[in-house]
Amino acid sequence: MEWETVIGLEIHAQLATKSKIFSGAATAYGAEPNTQACAVDLGLPGTLPVLNKEAVRMAVKFGLAIHAQIDEFSVFARKNYFYPDLPKGYQISQYEKPIVGPGYIDIEVEEAGPIRIGITRAHLEEDAGKSLHEDFHGMSGIDLNRAGTPLLEIVSEPDMRSASQAVAYMKKIHSLVRYLGICDGNMQEGSFRCDANVSVRLKGEEKLGTRTELKNLNSFRFIERAINYEVERQIDLLESGGEVIQETRLYDADKDETRPMRSKEEANDYRYFPDPDLLPVQVSRELVDEVRETLPELPDARKKRFMEEFNLSAYDAGLLTADRELADYFEIAVNTANGESKLTANWINVELNASLNRENKTLSESPVSAEQLGELILRIKDNTISGKIAKQVFASLWEGKGSSADEIIEKEGLKQMSDSGELEKLVNEVLQANPAQVEQYRAGKTKVLGFFVGQIMKQTGGKANPGQVNQLLKSKLDQ
Repeated sequence: MEWETVIGLEIHAQLATKSKIFSGAATAYGAEPNTQACAVDLGLPGTLPVLNKEAVRMAVKFGLAIHAQIDEFSVFARKNYFYPDLPKGYQISQYEKPIVGPGYIDIEVEEAGPIRIGITRAHLEEDAGKSLHEDFHGMSGIDLNRAGTPLLEIVSEPDMRSASQAVAYMKKIHSLVRYLGICDGNMQEGSFRCDANVSVRLKGEEKLGTRTELKNLNSFRFIERAINYEVERQIDLLESGGEVIQETRLYDADKDETRPMRSKEEANDYRYFPDPDLLPVQVSRELVDEVRETLPELPDARKKRFMEEFNLSAYDAGLLTADRELADYFEIAVNTANGESKLTANWINVELNASLNRENKTLSESPVSAEQLGELILRIKDNTISGKIAKQVFASLWEGKGSSADEIIEKEGLKQMSDSGELEKLVNEVLQANPAQVEQYRAGKTKVLGFFVGQIMKQTGGKANPGQVNQLLKSKLDQ
């Protein structure tokens, strides 16, 4: 039997406000447990929530970026359930009238090309606290610092048909919220996490299969592995005559499997009703227009511009624009390098990224600035140094041995030898010292040219201009 996978994602992006969505308590990560939860967050008697206007602005900003309908009138509701880390016994969320209505984003995957993924809604809500299960000797601890932290829940249509499509969609949303400056996207700290709704059906069927929800996935690798496992589990179950149960499941990364957590609730189980302590939110056209003016150049537009302006491939442009900070770094470097775009892209995508990954650094922690890299590329371009020597200069910049490529080149004596008279003398010496290899070349074994180049590079410490060396060798050997 041929099966079709159907996936929808619910992404929770923690909004980058300084205070919580309904109180003045701080949202900073890493504080001592229960030091950033005030009376409003705890729902103590006599307290009233007050909506954070900045959270509304951020939601509107996201809505505009996904071509969505911004509802002028939205309502907060109480979502009722009982859990130890939910101090009020309900979560303030939005249900029937969210702030952001239908929108979409486009993704690209190798197996299917460009795909449009519908976004059903994006609504504001408060986060719950956190249950801690380590170091409590068989008990659980509750940290309520996160209670009341503003979230934007982004709900997709069930438009994805593979784990790779789900990952591409999640990466696109991750890139977008960071471009907009509304979420730091830190998955390790829980600022950006995802629930995946997964079902399968026979190809050609229109009716959706019974879905399971995979809860709290916080890495791109885990979401792909979790979905792939769950798809196989459901297919095996159905083909053996069983039934898929609608439930919430957890993914165990160590065992690479999903396991049941609880039966999946329906919306009516939460007994949603409008929160009596909060007035409906009215978003004026003036506010929408004001927010629209603050939108940055978005990833798709920037990718297109990089391809047109810098003549980059779609692949290189996609890598460079996936992250706003990286795209900014490239623009500074390429402008410093007088528009030498392909070489700049290669150095960023290969040498810089490899160095960052090796030392587990972020781009903002890079010891080599965009201006320094641009200056280094200029020196490759004007033949002051070779590509090989450039790697040595880059390493010295990385280690802080100089403030610029020029300073390191001068201090370490790395300037490329381009004196034709001196190089010709070296070429003659190498050819005279290796008559057997000369005969091999003249007998048709032209690959031996690399041997001669290597000998000259060895004698000059890699400083000889490789283009000139090749030209001189060929002219001598072809005589």
